[in-house]
Amino acid sequence: MRRTRLFLPTLKETPAEAQIVSHRLMLRAGMVRQSAAGIYTWLPMGLRVLHKIAQIVREEQDRAGAQEVLMPTIQSAELWRGSGRYEDYGKEMLRITDRHDRELLYGPTAEEVITDIVANEVTSYRDLPKNLYNIQWKFRDEVRPRFGVMRGREFLMKDNYSFDLDKNGAVHSYNKMFLAYLRTYARMGLKAVPMAADTGPIGGDLSHEFIVLAETGESAVFCDQALLDMDAPGDDLDYDSDLQPQVDKWTAHYAATDEMHDADACDVADDQLITARGIEVGHIFYFGTKYSEPLGAAVQGPDGQKITLEMGSYGIGVSRLVGAIIEASHDDNGIIWPESVAPWTVGLINLKVGDADCDATCERIYADLGAAGVEVLYDDRDERAGGKFADMDLVGIPWQLTVGPRGLKDGKVEVKHRADGEKSELAIDALGDWIDARAKS
Repeated sequence: MRRTRLFLPTLKETPAEAQIVSHRLMLRAGMVRQSAAGIYTWLPMGLRVLHKIAQIVREEQDRAGAQEVLMPTIQSAELWRGSGRYEDYGKEMLRITDRHDRELLYGPTAEEVITDIVANEVTSYRDLPKNLYNIQWKFRDEVRPRFGVMRGREFLMKDNYSFDLDKNGAVHSYNKMFLAYLRTYARMGLKAVPMAADTGPIGGDLSHEFIVLAETGESAVFCDQALLDMDAPGDDLDYDSDLQPQVDKWTAHYAATDEMHDADACDVADDQLITARGIEVGHIFYFGTKYSEPLGAAVQGPDGQKITLEMGSYGIGVSRLVGAIIEASHDDNGIIWPESVAPWTVGLINLKVGDADCDATCERIYADLGAAGVEVLYDDRDERAGGKFADMDLVGIPWQLTVGPRGLKDGKVEVKHRADGEKSELAIDALGDWIDARAKS
């Protein structure tokens, strides 16, 4: 993408309404603009990051055996009355009446919709287990939306729902998601700590939140340092094996939000206990027959008797993750994107637009990067060098290649690694190998 063609309205000054780092940087980097309180338009760069995050989530859900569906944003009030949640959910639910006076709602979650589908379509124990996921916009009418996409009213969420014949199967499905979530966040460059959680309005008796530590986190958290030193499951993870020992390895260590923290029950030595702030980026639940029973999700068992399905639900805040990654990875100059979710891998800077050698070299590098499948943002604007450097740091592209007349005289370009600021000179005839390395990363 050429910078002269890209819609990227960066800002030098921080808007007054932005209270936390991610909100400030998303506005300044031209990723989003507010349309209404807690509702945002995603601009091209922001949308590229959002799509990268959603794709990682999608790949890990698929790998764990879940299947993607797409459910509506507008749901029937009757379904929610069937589960008993329509009146209980409160003012966060946006209720709508259509022209025929039918009561509808903008879905804050989708347990009722998916349970109704399974209740009508799955009739035999031979059809189980099933795990269906959905990446869709949700709406919760927060009384005080704030912090940009971290606590908006409209948000993109991955929610999925498991259906099993018995509790053992349901817990196995839960464990699959537990481990899949750890893999998902690790691929985004995040260390997410699983913490036992209150089930809240979703219900059930088994639940974990996944928390990313960040100074501007919404709640205090307490956890064993050992959890931060553990690695997420690798590619050799077998989802068909007994997963409980792997889950137990994580849950054996103390970890709690301030709501669940019990100082008397915490057995971690003071020098090993991490006290920090945390951002919730995922929440998983096992809740048995809470929804399947009232909504009639049952199958015929091996003995011909009806068996009510055991369920779990699993959420990841896809749009919230954009803010969480920025909160966890930034400096005074701007965003520092992990390569897996960066809008582009390489930022190419032409220091002297109009100079024949600089223009020709940049065009060649731009073409070579594109041919190798490396995503590149080429700053071809006729602007001051300082402004170009500042913008490139602000938007946080992992690698910067700078081409200028002085370097070209020596047959070199400058390479900067955004994460650590390290700069080096690279011979132009070595660029091919460097580009190949980026293509493989």
